[in-house]
Amino acid sequence: MDQQHNIPTVQQAPYYPDDEIDLRELFATLWAGKWVIFAFTLIFAAGGVAFALIKPNIYQASALVAPANDEGGVKGLSGQLGGLASLAGISLGGGSSNQTVIAKEVLQSRAFLTDFIHRHQLAVPLIAVDGWNQEKQQWQYNREIYNPETETWLQDSEGKSLAPTDWDLVKAFQENHLNVSENKDTGMLTISIKNLSPIAAKEWVTLLVADINEYMRKENVSTAEARIAYLEGKLNETNIAGMQ
Repeated sequence: MDQQHNIPTVQQAPYYPDDEIDLRELFATLWAGKWVIFAFTLIFAAGGVAFALIKPNIYQASALVAPANDEGGVKGLSGQLGGLASLAGISLGGGSSNQTVIAKEVLQSRAFLTDFIHRHQLAVPLIAVDGWNQEKQQWQYNREIYNPETETWLQDSEGKSLAPTDWDLVKAFQENHLNVSENKDTGMLTISIKNLSPIAAKEWVTLLVADINEYMRKENVSTAEARIAYLEGKLNETNIAGMQ
């Protein structure tokens, strides 16, 4: 008897000529729609140019500040007091603080910025302006919320004043104008102000630098006076006449 053996057959994947990319056909398709592609490109390019022209100019002024050399000043006085206190067996606590970190935190604090805005009357430029007239060198006001002639804030339909709160002022200043960055390598701060007005940008940076300097000076003097008062109180408690 003859035995029949089943011979396995190898199935080949079907060949589809349409799977191949015909570059000539692709190029012909693109060429046929060249005017549509050109029209869309022209529209988006014109829209980008128009947006750039309509958007108002933003000016930025920056100041690079560094902690002052305290030798011979308040820090030097603290060192002298520390040496005197050590002779009397008194500890005045920790040494110097990082003035750069302190100044950066103060510049971003709500209390400092609120006082800064009110002291220099920046509420209207922060909230009630739409632009800056370069030719006339004056603000363009949003007359829906502020009347520049009477210098008064308007009211809404319910009779509520549209005058901003302190929180509104600080938020607008931080988000739209102020930027404070620290260089970790040099310990310097860069204070930057962005504004629609180049004049206002420069003035606000100058005022910020002056105010933070005055704030840090008062804090250092206050710290020195507190240490002196503490030292005097401790010395009054000692029984060593020569030390007194």
